Amino acid sequence: MKVILTQDVKTLGKKDDVVNVNDGYARNFLIPKGLAVEATAAALNEVRIRQGAQKHRKENELAEAQALKKKLSEITVTIKSKAGSSGKLFGSVTSMDIAEKIKKDFNISLDKKMLNLPEAIKTLGTTEVEVKLYQGVVAKVKVKVENDDAV
Repeated sequence: MKVILTQDVKTLGKKDDVVNVNDGYARNFLIPKGLAVEATAAALNEVRIRQGAQKHRKENELAEAQALKKKLSEITVTIKSKAGSSGKLFGSVTSMDIAEKIKKDFNISLDKKMLNLPEAIKTLGTTEVEVKLYQGVVAKVKVKVENDDAV
């Protein structure tokens, strides 16, 4: 019997996959538990439409990520922080600080988890920070930390 999975099933496949299973397994386990529905023509058509919409949505998200990557690669984020004479900061600049500064200065909302900053920036100067925008789309943002005597 052909069924369409409504949820991921560990041994069979992912959601919206069309799989062939024994009649008893489908009627006694998968369908009653809501893990699958019978693969009728209407159900198959609905799955095709849903997959097409999902593909279209992913393409749009990828295009938006590419545009944001281009915009982010052109900007330099300047953060002022108090530092000693050796150029070492009294505090540190974290990914949260960078995300807030990008939001404030350029009106681009980024989650701090998107920024790949292995450890906080603790010295003056310019650092390149990777921003993971989408699967396979990574932008590089220049972060310039300057001494601020007025702090």
